[in-house]
Amino acid sequence: MNWILSNLDTISDATIAHLAIAIPPIIISFLVSIPIGWVVVRLQRPGGSRFAAGLGSGIVTFAGLLYAIPSLALFVALPGIIGTSLQSPVNVIISLTIYGLALMVRSTVDGLTSVDAATKAASTAMGYSGVQRFFRVELPLAGPVLLAGLRVVTVSTISLTTVGAVLGIQSLGSLFTDGLARGITEEILSGIVMVLVLAFVLDGLLVALGRLVMPWTRRAPRSRRTARRVLQRAEVAS
Repeated sequence: MNWILSNLDTISDATIAHLAIAIPPIIISFLVSIPIGWVVVRLQRPGGSRFAAGLGSGIVTFAGLLYAIPSLALFVALPGIIGTSLQSPVNVIISLTIYGLALMVRSTVDGLTSVDAATKAASTAMGYSGVQRFFRVELPLAGPVLLAGLRVVTVSTISLTTVGAVLGIQSLGSLFTDGLARGITEEILSGIVMVLVLAFVLDGLLVALGRLVMPWTRRAPRSRRTARRVLQRAEVAS
């Protein structure tokens, strides 16, 4: 406890650095997964060709397999591919974005697929163009499932960010490596606790944001059940 009270500045600096690395991949993976999910759903639409459906399934499978890449190996290999230094935070941000996409693409596809076909047909009959229907009907109705996937990506990213400390990139993981090297148990525990706190706080903020922007979900138990199933499936995959 004495170490923690004497090093609050160190803990706060590590927390800020951790968030600076973790937040961009969460946002980028969410935004990029939406057009990818849109393409996959269009390829797998009823009445389409078998080749298109197979291509859509292949995209989802490939995205999921990206999560199987060992994080430390990716952090080390990426600088040689993009030309950055080994200790550049950019390597971690890009790597975490790849892992975020691995989880988020399937959730996006599941969310868009869960939108009732009759609802989409009704919006088309009302004169909505394809773009209007997507942004005003399909995307909002897929919101609960998208949120479930985003919550998994957020918790996973907060956790994986710590691995960068092995390469000397500052984050809460630095408290693990430094505490282990110096034999300071309090430093290690403070890093673990802060990672858990960040994951809990960000997850709570996402839930609150979801209730704010999707008030209709409070009266949509079926959508909540679908989102819960996707969340559980993604947690098992991670």
